[in-house]
Amino acid sequence: MAVSKLPTGKWQAQVFPNGRDGKRIRRQFATKGEALAFERHIKDQAQDKPWLGEKTDKRRVRDLVTAWYNAHGVTLADGEKRKGAMEFACLAMGDPLATEFNAKLFSTYREQRLSGKITRSDRVKAVTPRTVNLELAYFRAMFNELKRLDDWTAPNPLENVREFKIAEIELAWLTVEEAARLLEECEKSKAEDLTMIVKICLATGARWGEAESLTGKQISPGKITFIKTKGKKNRAVPISEELYELLPKSRTSKPLFTGCYSAFRSAIKRAGIELPDGQLSHVLRHTFASHFMMGGGNILVLQRILGHTDIKVTMRYAHFAPDHLTEAVQLNPLNLISGSKMAAQRSTMQYFSTIYEMLCV
Repeated sequence: MAVSKLPTGKWQAQVFPNGRDGKRIRRQFATKGEALAFERHIKDQAQDKPWLGEKTDKRRVRDLVTAWYNAHGVTLADGEKRKGAMEFACLAMGDPLATEFNAKLFSTYREQRLSGKITRSDRVKAVTPRTVNLELAYFRAMFNELKRLDDWTAPNPLENVREFKIAEIELAWLTVEEAARLLEECEKSKAEDLTMIVKICLATGARWGEAESLTGKQISPGKITFIKTKGKKNRAVPISEELYELLPKSRTSKPLFTGCYSAFRSAIKRAGIELPDGQLSHVLRHTFASHFMMGGGNILVLQRILGHTDIKVTMRYAHFAPDHLTEAVQLNPLNLISGSKMAAQRSTMQYFSTIYEMLCV
């Protein structure tokens, strides 16, 4: 931006609001003050509307997903999962330009996911509200992260989209009898490592993937150390001597077991155990936590065993404690009313008993 005096005696303001490569604005004025005022006016306008005159962002939302994954998502434990979910959603929405992606477009996609018109697999048709809530969270987090990295300057297009309210679901867990029945079916499976993986999950509360990917170096007398966990923190969980003796004795960094999740699903079915949708992979973890609390375990100790970073997640198991909310029995108003009546009856009986004793003297 510059103000200069012309040979004619007038003053010229030459302004490049968006830089030397952008549009040029020139005006002539009778006085230098007017030229300077015009220059300031154009400059203020450019600052108030920085997006005017900028090159059009021709990237598609799918390109933003790739940029987010390379810059940040690759460090997340579920980064690949998020990337896959968002890429699927982008294609289902017609692979929109990032500048055209908005709440209405996502809302329409969300409705179609819930109705089963858009599916990712033949096994699951209509998804639950929780699934689309996760997809919404993935996209919102992506735009927020790209804004922090200065790779996206416009507002977050999903900033004002609200999640669906969902009822808290009861976590499925196995009784001792069901767990024993499951182990019997695992023993019959052709998958040689199935029984051991199930035993590790039941004994430590490990996630299926944590147990399935164990290496020999993670096992030592009296404990198993889980690494590369969802919470990004290693955790060591004590194990019995009996379980330790059953585990393979190898000090290599290679996985001890062969993947057998499908065999686990089959064993659950053969054992006659029915589970809510989506709870197969965590049912053993829930079983450990439930029995831990029913046995009088400490909720803070359970948090450390399971590796939860937020105690609120662990509190889902608090109601299994034998003394959980037992005060409700003694301190509810119905019990107080009943207690008052019983006290009154006892007082009346004591009164007549005293009168009777006096008459008998």
